[in-house]
Amino acid sequence: MYTIKTLNAISPVGLAKLPATQFEVDNDSPTPQGILVRSADLHEVPLPDSLLAIARAGAGTNNIPIDKCTAAGIVVFNTPGANANAVAELVVGALVAGSRNLPDAIAWAQNLKGSQTLAKDVEKGKKQFVGPELRGKTLGVIGLGAIGSRVANAAVALGMEVLGYDPYISIDAAWSLSRSVQHCVSLGDMLPRCDYLTVHVPYMPSTKHTINAQTLSMCKDGVRVFNFARGELVDTTAMLAALESGKAAQYFCDFPSDELLGVKGVYCTPHLGASTPESETNCAVMAATELSDYLKNGNILHSVNLPDVQQPRAGGRRICIIHKNEPGVISAITGILTNANLNIENMVNKGKKDVAYTMLDVTGTIADSLTEQLSGIDAVIRVRIL
Repeated sequence: MYTIKTLNAISPVGLAKLPATQFEVDNDSPTPQGILVRSADLHEVPLPDSLLAIARAGAGTNNIPIDKCTAAGIVVFNTPGANANAVAELVVGALVAGSRNLPDAIAWAQNLKGSQTLAKDVEKGKKQFVGPELRGKTLGVIGLGAIGSRVANAAVALGMEVLGYDPYISIDAAWSLSRSVQHCVSLGDMLPRCDYLTVHVPYMPSTKHTINAQTLSMCKDGVRVFNFARGELVDTTAMLAALESGKAAQYFCDFPSDELLGVKGVYCTPHLGASTPESETNCAVMAATELSDYLKNGNILHSVNLPDVQQPRAGGRRICIIHKNEPGVISAITGILTNANLNIENMVNKGKKDVAYTMLDVTGTIADSLTEQLSGIDAVIRVRIL
């Protein structure tokens, strides 16, 4: 029986993936084997020795101390793509709303309440909100993952010319893209052609301020910029300067900050990207499934700190070892198993930066001391025998 602790409200549909015959959800347990979390901050939360895995019901993991978890042999999962449709729909909605100046038009119309000349005011005032149609305009999409590819395909369906830039595009994402999406080899090739620009890359040191003074200077005058990925991807100071100069006409952002609020041409939404019942359910189901498969079978899928490793059970017992990614570890492991008269039926080993994961299916009698022997290898971080 595995004990799971939830640190936020998790969709019941997701929790149903943890059957009561194998899992106990106990939010007061001091020794859980798994944690399901959404937005709760774990950086200052003590991680018990019992903890084997944390599953984040969402894509970002900024609220989880990744390095600390890796050092302790705790696998951290996220749910990439589970909220992709929700975010993509919001971006498409913002494209339409921004182009047709709907936020300003709605706010203006609200102020007409009580007017004795309402019809005349409407006809006179609507001219200030004239905005272009999307058909025939050019959209640049930076990042063609699960969300970016959906936005690109939707824009194609709306009759837009779509340019995509992603030097790390996956095979799956490439297959999912419409043939009409033109792939650009550099931002310099893309930006001067765009009427609209949307960014969909993960936030990391190398992507901080992807949109900055230099990239904005390459854009058309009056470009409309959309950021529903991470606030840090856009240099706020540069964006505000571009709006003031007219280089940018609008900035839609799902990450409000004090500097952005109240600025003409800036439209902030309160981090609504994944705020749909369907998205929350999808994220919960994926997170619970990942957590269950790892705890029961040792399989890893969508981990941010360990390599993805999956293989069917071959019978016998399964040995799962998290260790440093350095020479000699595999020979040390197999040497101990040989001396223990265990036959290796299947073995897979993969590394991810400084850490690696080795999973072995063995037959034979496993002594109680085997975990201690394997843990005695200097490079080994954690051993599980299932």
